[in-house]
Amino acid sequence: MDTVRTRLTQSPSVGGAEDEEVGGAQRVEMRFVTREEEEEAGQGSDITALVLPYRHGYRKASVFLCVCVVVVVFVIAFLLAYAVFGARLHCSQVKGLGEEDEERGGGAKPPAEGGAGLYLGELRVMMRRLLQDEDIHDTVSRVSRANHPPGSSEGTSLASEILRRFKLLQMDHTWTESLYATLQFPHRSQRSSLSLVDSTGLISEQISLNPSDFCPYSATGSATGGVVYANYGRPEDFNWLKSAGVSVVGCVVVMRVGGGVSFAEKVWLAEKSGASGALIYPDPADLPQDPDAGLNAHTAISLCVAQSQVHLGSGDPFTPGFPSFNHTQFPSIQSSGLPLIPALPISATVAAKLLSQLSGPSCPSSWRSRLPYVRCVVGPEFSSGRRVKMSVHNVMTPVLLNNIFSSLEGRDEPDQYIILGAQRDSLGPGAAKSGVGTAILLELARTFSAMVKNGFSPRRSLLFVSWDGGDFGNVGATEWLEGYLSMLHLKAVAYFSLDQAVMGDDVLSAYSSPLLVDLLDAAIRQVEHPRHAGQTIFSQAEREGGSWRIMKPLYLNSGAYSFTAFAGVPAMELRFTEERVYPFVNTPLDTTSRLQEVLGGRLGVTGRSLGELVGEMVLRLAHDHILPLRIDSYAQAVLQFSAQLNKHSAELQVRSLTSPESLC
Repeated sequence: MDTVRTRLTQSPSVGGAEDEEVGGAQRVEMRFVTREEEEEAGQGSDITALVLPYRHGYRKASVFLCVCVVVVVFVIAFLLAYAVFGARLHCSQVKGLGEEDEERGGGAKPPAEGGAGLYLGELRVMMRRLLQDEDIHDTVSRVSRANHPPGSSEGTSLASEILRRFKLLQMDHTWTESLYATLQFPHRSQRSSLSLVDSTGLISEQISLNPSDFCPYSATGSATGGVVYANYGRPEDFNWLKSAGVSVVGCVVVMRVGGGVSFAEKVWLAEKSGASGALIYPDPADLPQDPDAGLNAHTAISLCVAQSQVHLGSGDPFTPGFPSFNHTQFPSIQSSGLPLIPALPISATVAAKLLSQLSGPSCPSSWRSRLPYVRCVVGPEFSSGRRVKMSVHNVMTPVLLNNIFSSLEGRDEPDQYIILGAQRDSLGPGAAKSGVGTAILLELARTFSAMVKNGFSPRRSLLFVSWDGGDFGNVGATEWLEGYLSMLHLKAVAYFSLDQAVMGDDVLSAYSSPLLVDLLDAAIRQVEHPRHAGQTIFSQAEREGGSWRIMKPLYLNSGAYSFTAFAGVPAMELRFTEERVYPFVNTPLDTTSRLQEVLGGRLGVTGRSLGELVGEMVLRLAHDHILPLRIDSYAQAVLQFSAQLNKHSAELQVRSLTSPESLC
């Protein structure tokens, strides 16, 4: 039987005008040639296949084998060429990340040709290389070297410095937006006071207070009456007092910090129950108060008590629902978001002095504090027959606030915004309150600016914002949100709040919208834990009981809350803490040295880890063609809330409100 030989032949006129190409490759012709035809072809024939004699029954098998060999050789050659080319490209990109690229004034230049094609893994490596520990520590020290409330000379100087640093980065756009908001401060000459008075109203004992301690937006004036201890001032606490026959009407209510209830809610619930005044103190059971690493027993915590009816405590209470741009004039009427009773923050020492003199029914065991020499009774009478008198002397004043913006434009979807923001102001030094967030914001802006210079071309725009007026209910952020509500509702992809981002280096908490859950889950698998080297945040969380513990719902005082609650923008606030609470926030003791002491000198390292975690999520949102948002998680959360509301359907019908069942 005749044998066959397989060979691949190519047209000899390579590069000629008659060549035919398909997809850039010359057409390859495969044909079968018999032994006789080979002999006729002579020695000059183009033979590239192996010649093997086979019997006629194996003719098809020989053809198939030869084709497979050719395909395998082609694939191997292609992979080798790709690996060599990819390595050269990667080396050329990494080579550009020298000292010149890491300079603060490096600036964002137009992306290199082909920069849009960088893989996510390459961008991740670039970001990690550029993030720096030292800048974070230095910025926290600069921001928290003195008190810097809105409108102060120190606050204005800091705002100018932040603006200058943004401009040095040569971002695509850098600008400021100013607005006037009505803020409240202690009176300069007339101090707030607290005293014990006898039955005739004469002062029998003056209790010393720190003149800088105050609750912004408290009602002014005096309140005199008995004292009622109301635990955390939660709805269930006031309900227990009512069931026990203890009336708070006309009394001054003493409440503990915490319990999942904001200062604004505590004062509002006390007012609703008929109290004439409110005193709020930090209890040693909730916040450590020891000489080494705890809160001083003579220190009070100052927080805003405005309770806006539009978006629950955020923004200027005199302009609920609309922005305070262009020095808006307000009518001389009482804002619905301001409390009607005076409120003061007091120290644990002052609280112990008041509560140790109470008589009346015993309180529940869960209400017991750790104040020295204090029996757990609720009042309202003093054993000595005296009463308490509190006077608040605060003044309202319009203050010019300055929000500072800097942006990098997106390549394909520039009208889609990924926003990162941090509070800049603080009534005290504010190392953890505002310093850490500002430092991480500037470091991420510098890092992404350098990445753009080195070839990164974000698909969507990145917006970095330094907010003013944060200590007065996130006024700067909320007023801007109100001013651009319709645009942000449609075009804001996500908002990341960096406020109070580092108060420890052990436990990560993520207060997040349901839409961002998958994005966070992927990010914690990529970032190393700041305390446990070689372990990701995810693996460490799994060892300690499950990564699901990281995810938590947004809370009322969060800098991200109004973005979701008011504008429907997916938002997240991330925070590293210790098992032991960092007690110095919103006090004069929130300094860089104390924060460093809590962190064991690892402020820069922990801040960098938090920045890398946020940067990882921003990279995904800015790089991926399809936004990695989890819709079914959002739907599940809505159904859970609906089920909770169904329990109150009867109450909703009494109030002529639509029940959740009718919405389904």
